[in-house]
Amino acid sequence: MRLSVLDQAPITSGNTAVDALAKAEELAVLADELGYTRMWMAEHHGTNGFASSAPEITAAHLAAKTKNIRIGTGGVMMMHYSPLKLAEVFKTLSAFSPGRIDFGVGRAPGGDNNSIYALSEGRQPMLDNMYEKFDTALKLINDEVPKERIYTQTIATPSHIHLPEAWLLGSSGSSARKAAQMGVGYSFAQFFMGGMTKDILDEYKGNFQPSPFMEKPYINVAYLVTTAETREEAEYEAKPQDIARLLMGRGQMGQLLTPEEAQHYPLTEIDKLTIKQGRELHLVGTPKEIATKLIEDQEKYGFDEAMICSITHSQEKRLNVYRLLAKELLNK
Repeated sequence: MRLSVLDQAPITSGNTAVDALAKAEELAVLADELGYTRMWMAEHHGTNGFASSAPEITAAHLAAKTKNIRIGTGGVMMMHYSPLKLAEVFKTLSAFSPGRIDFGVGRAPGGDNNSIYALSEGRQPMLDNMYEKFDTALKLINDEVPKERIYTQTIATPSHIHLPEAWLLGSSGSSARKAAQMGVGYSFAQFFMGGMTKDILDEYKGNFQPSPFMEKPYINVAYLVTTAETREEAEYEAKPQDIARLLMGRGQMGQLLTPEEAQHYPLTEIDKLTIKQGRELHLVGTPKEIATKLIEDQEKYGFDEAMICSITHSQEKRLNVYRLLAKELLNK
């Protein structure tokens, strides 16, 4: 089982955005030491709950602070950027850290309507050309000339760099075949809505066409995980995230409560039922229980790598999640 990290630079209550980014760096250094395969930064806008609004910039910093772990985006939200800009950003990253950069992209907005329109300067954003945009960016990264006329007289610089790995994110299975046809990795966000099936992953593997970015099909699956030495402690640390997901379902994106605050948060019986149902998307338990679940899922669905997103209020508790899983699954 390969393990990786997905981070959103959460701004927990009592902390600042600067603290959140410093903690992302601390997590990257630890994950590098523990033998995690890659660390990706997500992209979020219009919230005071996450500080990861510019994942490509954070990735540059993290790559400079680490030695072996792959660093990338999970993902850059394509609708906000031109293919040329995407290509030049990731070519630059790859020039500085050859062989260690992941160009991961998503089709979602990563924010609310206000953020979407602010990022597009008030214009109607283009929402139906994401695959074409990704394909154009891939060609530009690979020093090819896309078919669109606007690219015939320009190049994406720097040229002749070590290609990053390219990844397409998905949460419903609709992008699996597209990822396969483009010859890129496929990342399934199980923590987002669930719904992973063997058919989705087999669709990707069965239609994969090798490309300069990836020679063979490769799948990672992102999980939300809270673990600790005992189940009781894991439950205690998990409750703030349970409440955060409950509130997110109501359109409320606040800062993560402390476990103490979460214990006294008023919950209706319907709230408690919603949280219980949400546990299908939030793995909570001892390290052995989590490891067993991940291995069972890998055997059932046939993916290559588990990407762990952990959001606890305490940074030390969060770092310990990754230490405990590395001990169980990486023998570290």
